[in-house]
Amino acid sequence: MSSPVPVNSPLTATPSPGPLLPSGDPRIVGIVNITTDSFSDGGRYLDPAAAIAHARRLRTDGADIIELGPAASHPDSAPVTAAEERRRLGPVLEQLVADGIPVSVDSTRPETLSYAVRAGAAYLNDIHGFGDPGLHEVLASADCRLIVMHAVQAAGSATRVLTDPAAVWAGVGRFFDRRLAALLAAGIGRDRLIIDPGLGYFLGSTPGPSLTALAGIRELKDVFGVPVLVSASRKSFLRVLTGRDADRSGPATLAAELFAAWQGADYIRTHDVAAARDALTVFSAIACQARAAQPQPGQALKGALPERS
Repeated sequence: MSSPVPVNSPLTATPSPGPLLPSGDPRIVGIVNITTDSFSDGGRYLDPAAAIAHARRLRTDGADIIELGPAASHPDSAPVTAAEERRRLGPVLEQLVADGIPVSVDSTRPETLSYAVRAGAAYLNDIHGFGDPGLHEVLASADCRLIVMHAVQAAGSATRVLTDPAAVWAGVGRFFDRRLAALLAAGIGRDRLIIDPGLGYFLGSTPGPSLTALAGIRELKDVFGVPVLVSASRKSFLRVLTGRDADRSGPATLAAELFAAWQGADYIRTHDVAAARDALTVFSAIACQARAAQPQPGQALKGALPERS
C-alpha cells in the first residue's frame, strides 16, 4: 500500500539550493513534437517517418525515453482534437513501442492518455497533473509512470500572465499536496509518480517564477519524496534572460539543465539530447572526482606553495 503524501507540508517561501553536487544520474527525455506549431520545431516532425527517424536519432544520441507531443501548449498554439492527437500519435507510437523504446506521451486529453496506455506508453505527461477523476481508474489499472506537472493555468494551454515568484512557489506546494494525495487515493502507486514544477509560461511571463522553481528542486524532492522532472529546454524565461531566440538558446538550456542536475533532478526533458548527454557525462565525472578526492581540492597545495612575506 502506498505511503501517504505529506499533508500541509508547504515549501519554504524562498527556496535555497542544496550543495552543488549531483545526487544521481538524471535520465534524459528526448522531445519529439508531432505538431504544426510547436514553438521550437513545429511542422518538422509531423510526418510519421520523420518523427520515427528523429526519435531513433535522439535514442542514439543518448535519450533514455522518447516523449511524443501531438499538440503544442505554448500561448499561441492552436487547439487540437483528441481524434487528431491519436491520428498523429498512432504510427509513431506503435513503431517506437515495437522497437522497444520507452515512450512518453504528452497530452491533457483523457481520450489520448487512455489510448496511450492501451498502445504501450511507458510514461504519460499531463501539464495539468491528471486532474480529471474520470481518468484515475484507467491510470490505476495501468503500469506506466505518470509525470504530474504543475501549471498556474487551471486548464488549456499556457497563457501570458504576470505572476509573483513567492506566490507561485507556494502554489506549487499546495498543488502537489492535493494532486498526489488524490492520485494515491485512487490506487496509483507512489513509485509510479514523478513531479514537474513547470517552467516558462506555465509559471508566468517573467523569469522570476522559473528561477525560483529551479532553485527549489532539492526541496521538492525532500518534501514530496518522489522523483522530479525538469523541462527547461528552450523555454521562454531563458530567451528573456539572454535575448536569444529558441534556435540559439542551446547554451542557456544547458546551464539550466546542469543546475537541475546539481540539485538532484531525476529526469531532464530536452530537445538537444546529444548536448545534454555530453554535458552531464562531463559534469558527473568531475563531481565524482571531487567527492572522491583526498584531501579536498586545495588542501594538498597548502604545504607546497611558498609562504608570502
